[in-house]
Amino acid sequence: MARIIVVTSGKGGVGKTTTSAAIGTGLAQRGHRVVLIDFDVGLRNLDLIMGCERRVVYDFINVINGEAGLNQALIKDKRLENLCVLAASQTRDKDALSQEGVERVLNELANQFDFILCDSPAGIEKGAHLAMYFADEAIVVTNPEVSSVRDSDRMLGLLSAKSRRAEQNQEPIREHLLLTRYNPERVAKGEMLGVGDVEEILSIKLLGVIPESQAVLKASNSGVPVILDGESDAGQAYADAVERLLGNEVPHRFLEVQKKGFLNRLFGS
Repeated sequence: MARIIVVTSGKGGVGKTTTSAAIGTGLAQRGHRVVLIDFDVGLRNLDLIMGCERRVVYDFINVINGEAGLNQALIKDKRLENLCVLAASQTRDKDALSQEGVERVLNELANQFDFILCDSPAGIEKGAHLAMYFADEAIVVTNPEVSSVRDSDRMLGLLSAKSRRAEQNQEPIREHLLLTRYNPERVAKGEMLGVGDVEEILSIKLLGVIPESQAVLKASNSGVPVILDGESDAGQAYADAVERLLGNEVPHRFLEVQKKGFLNRLFGS
């Protein structure tokens, strides 16, 4: 049975779509069959991050409305044959999503894939609710700042109360914390919350800490998931997070201020 994972947050711009693309690609690299679904109807960014925007013919809403078959709408990744994308519509609004339609599509996808990653829009409106409603697990993405963490705490409340699992008194959604844009130097200066601060507030298991990195922007602009940049610290951090998601014990990196060597100190670089 497929693991349905929602990538969510309370605040926009924290890196949900970057995370969906990176985690999904990392799972596919390890041999799992993965599909990424963009629930951000009307905005649609996942296909851009994945570099397949020109290949979108049919979208999620077309499938829900019966205007196209699922296999017509699925876009196969050119780098990994076991990775697919189901794009959101740019021309509809979020009211075009229906609970029955989403459930039908997820059930059909569950027969073909090992992992279904739902890239949720920010906030608590209909698209975000439907992205989380059928989830087995949630990756809660937050930045190390008070407003972002507070909004993520609100999302945790909704995950525990508004999901199908909650309504049916099943085992709760398994929650993972992913901390993005982390800068140890700014933490040391008191300009940013530390990992321990965020863990204490949210009280969920830490999946990964993604360092602040220019590689993320570069990868997004290139339509390449950052996890494929194995030389970058962000790419390595996402790879570690994938291993932890699969149940492997991997130590956390990039949490401390890196000490500069003698030549770095001498030349100030």
